[in-house]
Amino acid sequence: MSFVSDFQPKALWKHFDAILAIPRGSKNEEAIRQYVVTVGKKNNLETKVDSAGNVVVCKPGTTGYEASPITVLQCHLDMVNEKNNDVEHDFDKDPIIPLKDGEYLKASGTTLGADNGIGMATCLALLEAEEIEHGPLECLFTVDEETGLTGASALSSELLEGTQLLNLDSEEEGSVCVGCAGGAGMNISIPVEAAPAKGLVGLRVVLRGLKGGHSGIDIHLQRGNAIQILSRMLLELKVEGDFRLAEFSGGNMRNAIPREASAVIGVKAELVEKTEAKLRSSFSAIALEIKPAEPAMELAVSPSEPLETVLSSESGNRALLALYASPHGVAAMSYDIEGLVETSSNLATAKLGSDSLDVHVSTRSSVASALDAIMRKTDAVSQLAGATTEWVEGYPGWKPNMDSPLLKVVCSVHETVLGSQPKVEAVHAGLECGIIKEKYPEMDMVSIGPQIEFPHSPDERVHVASVDRFYGLVTAILKDLAARS
Repeated sequence: MSFVSDFQPKALWKHFDAILAIPRGSKNEEAIRQYVVTVGKKNNLETKVDSAGNVVVCKPGTTGYEASPITVLQCHLDMVNEKNNDVEHDFDKDPIIPLKDGEYLKASGTTLGADNGIGMATCLALLEAEEIEHGPLECLFTVDEETGLTGASALSSELLEGTQLLNLDSEEEGSVCVGCAGGAGMNISIPVEAAPAKGLVGLRVVLRGLKGGHSGIDIHLQRGNAIQILSRMLLELKVEGDFRLAEFSGGNMRNAIPREASAVIGVKAELVEKTEAKLRSSFSAIALEIKPAEPAMELAVSPSEPLETVLSSESGNRALLALYASPHGVAAMSYDIEGLVETSSNLATAKLGSDSLDVHVSTRSSVASALDAIMRKTDAVSQLAGATTEWVEGYPGWKPNMDSPLLKVVCSVHETVLGSQPKVEAVHAGLECGIIKEKYPEMDMVSIGPQIEFPHSPDERVHVASVDRFYGLVTAILKDLAARS
């Protein structure tokens, strides 16, 4: 246990402190699943694990509220594994190292996992609580939310009995989420051809220091995409003189804006100095363009290992053009909700292999036809580059219900407990609510959470005091719902 277990409420933070030490990247949730199962069984609670690995722990209502309507509390087990390149960390075995940063808790060069570890810890604390009044609870812990919401997609339509659900995966204190975007993805394979690197020396070009962030929640902030910036720099270099692309890599996660990218290029020895000067000139111009959003962006140029092969001029150029032309960023704002991104695309990852440049693009929209359109635009650019594409099956959006009885309760309790009416909004991100709603059409649901900032990046942090307020809000909502039976 670390200093984290001393935060308030201790019942919640002791679990989050333990969670920090448990590997739980997407599709690697066995250890964290066993932790949840152990808590359930230790407290003599009915605990079920379905075929996908989702866990449901059921707790009877407290005295006087045994017959109240069942409330489902829902969170996900997995986290996004992101780290800075200069940080040595093995997410399969190393614990997350917490760091106090003023009023916030963050991690030392990695994602913290407050998304959705705080939601998990909230559920676990409630399952153990003896002093909190509530009706019957079903705590649902889903798997693999971060890489496709596959746990929720595999959820049985007969696993839950409750008809009101609190999703604990929102990240803005003072707001209640009542809708979300749907999403889909595309795998792109751009064919390339190798050629001998005769007479060429290698230069390694590394772009780093960008903020990255959540590809839905942060996409409107106009942060730089490291993959597109590096491809732009190399294409500008192409105008000045010849070079050959030997390596290219950028981005780590499909739902994170790429923070870093690197390439190795082959140039003639007599052009090394000129090439480096042009790269730095291009970088300086771009850095000035986006300085308000990316003040810490850095460029490093250094000799690489000796080159044996490079890409042919034609295929390397075609690959870079495809990366630069691929749709990225906000495509449309909502006509219905002021300030809400309707449609966006994220050029998420790019990796040069022996015979292809493999790319993943993730897309989001709250309008199904618009989602289809941005996917088709990405497909069109890819086909022009001679690529093959694979459309990755997506997930549905969640349509807001402003007449929701649960929403009315949450807003009323929020005003009573926290002294203010919450902001009711939809988010440009995927929540499992849309999938759960398809399986349980009668389910009334809202999503709430504490203040979590910069998720899916090593800058992720959670406002410690907001967690205390969040826990108080959840417990008050549960008591109010139980008393309304």
